[in-house]
Amino acid sequence: MSDDNQIHIPPSFFAVYSDARQRLLAPIGVVRERYEVCEDLANHLVAHAQIQHHTEVPVEREILRRIHAGLSTPEAGVSAAEAEWIVQRLAELLGWPAPEPAAPADD
Repeated sequence: MSDDNQIHIPPSFFAVYSDARQRLLAPIGVVRERYEVCEDLANHLVAHAQIQHHTEVPVEREILRRIHAGLSTPEAGVSAAEAEWIVQRLAELLGWPAPEPAAPADD
């Protein structure tokens, strides 16, 4: 077994890359790489969210909404589904209530 296979990807992240029949939409290597990026980003955002909470924005929901808005820009380098997952994971890491999923954008 290679070291790459030692990374545990939670079912919530597999859902980001799965269709309705729970088949992966990307190769497992890609899913693993994207999971690492998203998990790292969520962990890095913990300190930022805590600072915001203690200095500028006391409402947890608003902090998560703002972070989601930032992650939803093309410059963020994550997909819309990944942005949702990152914010959900961030709330989990902070022990904050999970935010409501963002409404789908009108096309």
